[in-house]
Parts: sequence; C-alpha cells; structure tokens
Amino acid sequence: MNQYEPGRGIALSVGASALFALLSAYAKLLAPLTGLDIFAWRIIWTVPGALLLIALRGRLPALRELALRTIRQPRIGFALVVSAGLLGLQLWVFLWAPLHGRMLEVSLGYFLLPLIMVLVGRFYYHERLDGLQWLAVACAALGVAHELWMTRAFSWPTLLVALGYPPYFVLRRKINADSLTAFAVEVSLLFPVAIAFVVTGGSLAWLAGRYDMWFLLLPGLGALSTVALASYLKASRLLPMALFGILGYVEPVLLVIVSVTLLGETLSAAQLATYGPIWIAVALTALHGVRLVRFAPR
Repeated sequence: MNQYEPGRGIALSVGASALFALLSAYAKLLAPLTGLDIFAWRIIWTVPGALLLIALRGRLPALRELALRTIRQPRIGFALVVSAGLLGLQLWVFLWAPLHGRMLEVSLGYFLLPLIMVLVGRFYYHERLDGLQWLAVACAALGVAHELWMTRAFSWPTLLVALGYPPYFVLRRKINADSLTAFAVEVSLLFPVAIAFVVTGGSLAWLAGRYDMWFLLLPGLGALSTVALASYLKASRLLPMALFGILGYVEPVLLVIVSVTLLGETLSAAQLATYGPIWIAVALTALHGVRLVRFAPR
C-alpha cells in the first residue's frame, strides 16, 4: 500500500509545475534550435544531472537494486523501456508544439489530463473523492468544455498528452521503484536516441563556437528539466492519484501567467471563460490540500 505524504507531495507537484512553466519560456533562449534538437539536448544534459542527484542523495544502492530487478524480472526491464518511450513522447511534443503552431492543442491536452487522472484514481485505484474534489472536477470540466467548444481542437497532440500520461503513471506505480532512480534509468534509455538525433541533425554545426550554449544555456536546460521531472515523479507517488491529477491544473495556469508576463501574449475575454473555472478548481484543490495536511496523522 502506498504511504501518502500530502504536504510534501503538494509542495513537489506545485514546484514542478512552476519549473515546467519556466521551461516553456527558457526554450525561447535556445533559438534557432528545432523542437527535436532541444528535446535531444535536453535528454543529453538531463542524464548527468539525474545521475548526479542519484549520487548526492545516496540512491546508488537503489539504482543497483533496480538494475538487478530488471535482470531477474525481464518484465520490469520491458516496463522501463515502455515508460521511457511514453516519457520521451511527452518531452518531445511539449517542445515541438510551440514551434509548429500547435501549442493550443497540447495545452488542451494538459487541461484534459487531470480530469482523466482523477477518473483513473476513482475507477482504477478505487480512491474516494470528497465534496471539494468533486466540485473542483466540475469546475475544471466546465473550463475544459468551454475551451473545446471555442477551439474545436481535439487532435492527435491533444490526445497524446491527455491519454499518454495516465498509463505512464500507472506503469510507474507498477514498477514500484524509487521515483528518482526510475527516472534516471528512463532518461538513460533515451540517451542513445538523443545522441542519434544530434548526430543526424544540424545542431552541432550551429552550436560550434557558441560557448554561452555549451557552458550556460544547455546545462541550465538539463538542470531545470532534471529538478522539475524528478519533483513531478516523486509527487506522483506521494499523493493519491485523484489529488495528483487535480493538481495538474496548476501547470497550465502558470503557463498562462508565463505567456502573458514573459512571452508577451494576451489573454482575451473568451479565454477567461476557460481559465476562470480552472482557477477556481485550483483554489478548491489548494483548500483540499490544506485540509489533508492539517488533519493528516502525525
């Protein structure tokens, strides 16, 4: 049975959402690299960061144990390969979409994702929802319905995000390994793919002589990605699936704030009809989280 830690889990989830929102603005600093280029370099620089965190946090025994489990239980190794593939798709589409005018569709996927994860928690894990959670779900569903009515966007990027993450998190729980350790293994499995993209792409020629990229921006991309993803994955194991799903609305709200304040985009009155109910859902979720922390056993 999972040992939930609501206070720590909520802090990690919100912190990860803030870092992911900043990552969307950070990618602008890496122009003219393409989305695939940025994805490849993100993996390449994330691997050493993840392994360094493993060493600093004393998780090397856990890494050895997971490696031995993959040898003794091939299904664990297969599950890690599948989870790495699912994670890689999400990392790629997040960087590809804004460069191809498809971020709206991806954003809709992120709006739909927490609702689907709440349903996974309710019907797959048989978690009970209290009144505040149901009200938050209803408010969020209202905002999502308005967004879908406005954009008529329900394309493959939307479905990739909304339907791709839930099986990933379910699979991660079945693997039942330390979150940071499993994450390090996943990005390590993606490392050869990233190297292949870099070698066959044109980013190496463009980066020649760009010391700011080699010594600041690309390592910064890896550090930001490592901390954000490690925090997000840890939160997924410390929180009930339903609460973790609803907290997923924090990220798109923060993405809106970053878009308006750092990227110069404007928020129309019609868009407020989408974000308003979602912000209310986030506020209700925060209240629910405070109640969980306050009344949690000590």
